[in-house]
Amino acid sequence: MEKRWVLTSNCNDDTVKKIAEQLNIDRSLAQVLVQRNICDFDQAKYFFRPELAHLHDPFLMKDMDVAICRIEKALSTHEKILIYGDYDVDGTTSVALAYSFFSQFTENIEYYIPDRYLEGYGISTAGIDYAHENGFSLIIALDCGIKSLDKVDYANSLGIDFIICDHHLPGDEIPEAVAVLDPKRSDCAYPFKELAGCGIGFKLAQAYAQKHDLPADTYLRYLDLVMVSIAADIVPVIEENRILAYYGLKKLNTNPCEGLRALMEVSGKKENYTITDVVFTLGPRINAAGRIDHAKHAVAMLLCEVDSNSLEQSESINLKNTERKTYDQDITREALDLIGSSDTLINRKTTVVFNENWHKGVIGIVASRLTETYYRPTIVLTKSNGHVAGSCRSVVGFDLYEALSGCADLLDQFGGHKFAAGLTMQAHNVDAFADKFEEIVSASITDELLTPMLKIDAEIELAQIDGKFFRVLAQMGPFGPENMAPVFVSHGVYLDRAAMAVGANHLKIIIKQQNSPIFECIAFGLAEFQNLLQPNMPFSVCYTIEENVWRDKKRMQLNVKGIKVN
Repeated sequence: MEKRWVLTSNCNDDTVKKIAEQLNIDRSLAQVLVQRNICDFDQAKYFFRPELAHLHDPFLMKDMDVAICRIEKALSTHEKILIYGDYDVDGTTSVALAYSFFSQFTENIEYYIPDRYLEGYGISTAGIDYAHENGFSLIIALDCGIKSLDKVDYANSLGIDFIICDHHLPGDEIPEAVAVLDPKRSDCAYPFKELAGCGIGFKLAQAYAQKHDLPADTYLRYLDLVMVSIAADIVPVIEENRILAYYGLKKLNTNPCEGLRALMEVSGKKENYTITDVVFTLGPRINAAGRIDHAKHAVAMLLCEVDSNSLEQSESINLKNTERKTYDQDITREALDLIGSSDTLINRKTTVVFNENWHKGVIGIVASRLTETYYRPTIVLTKSNGHVAGSCRSVVGFDLYEALSGCADLLDQFGGHKFAAGLTMQAHNVDAFADKFEEIVSASITDELLTPMLKIDAEIELAQIDGKFFRVLAQMGPFGPENMAPVFVSHGVYLDRAAMAVGANHLKIIIKQQNSPIFECIAFGLAEFQNLLQPNMPFSVCYTIEENVWRDKKRMQLNVKGIKVN
């Protein structure tokens, strides 16, 4: 699908000029900084030189002091503590972090991950019953719980206390837990609101270590787990998250925990990880445990010690990921066939597809694939435990959660955020829901939002890209949501030699401009341009600039995001 090329509007020229002069950098790079609200030297220094000292005091988070006091009481009286977390990457890294950290101070501790298929998302009655039957009096819930009012009430009735560490948006009421750590609480003054669930767990560990004057490494050793959660949960890589991601990547690439090290080995990529590499290499493998089998295996792998069976654990998870890929590909093909054979589905502004035999563990991935193809709000439904479960994905600029709220009368439950959500409903409501969802979305979405956008940060000449330009650009990372790798556009470029198709649908080209060096480019999914690009014919490209590492050799290349023939 052809994308809209949108050049970011011009910013204040005087500010750009000042930043360029103060930092002695290319004006186009200064423009990118100003567009990201980095408008003076001090802001630039904070941005380019992330420091662990810039992490916020964890006790600024509401209820942190109460949570630490309750944990201290549990440790001093030898209570049994259950670390409870969701089954995705954020949840499993959170559990691994909290369990490993507090295991230093007690042996009366276990972890619990709900079964995706039998218990569903979040805190479950089965999990609380397990705690009650096995004598746990304190549950620390991570990456879930902020809306579990009834479950916390049930635990309270059994004499079990809850500490909730969540990062999702609360409802109108806060659960009656001993402590609820969530920066998105309206009454929480914590300065940064976008931590991942594992980030909340990290702040809990940081707070305990600070109060007890423990060495910083007792919690900083988990930075690689925090970074993996930031990458996989697609939270903004700005401010505190950027500091955590920066140092977490350093740890991953120099001294990862044993479980991640083994997973990197079996994945085929052992070093030089970026946030993007984590998203596409490590994240899916960790997720696969919960999608295909049980997420407790992912936690067990992440908790592996040196000289343990970490390689065996990671190989098992790698096999689950291979199995997940098969389900993903088969269901995506079936879903595309279903849409393609129905005029009604093709002509709608939404996609809602249902097959009771689809594997629940991969419908979220399938929803993302369908969104890539048709670029519209998408919901994939399947049968699970006697009801219909769905995964939902949106397009940039459209609030999916709000649209689902308008269909609440047809849903048993739903949760999530603007761009992704999950839901359950009764099977007899599927058709009515699909119609109502289409009606609500159609009434508010614009044709512009239904066309994918390629946001361009700056127009530059290829000759501007030299070693210094790239070194400054690289220091703007780690890249991720709200700090994406800058996209540049260059017009009037030419082929240096014939374009070459590679892989399934990709293109390799070498380009130049007048008075510029030649640049090697990879254009994923753009093989259709192979015969359209001819020698001596000018065209435009938009791209990111990256370092390609192949057989220990590093070279700069352009990752082409779009091509337009002039």
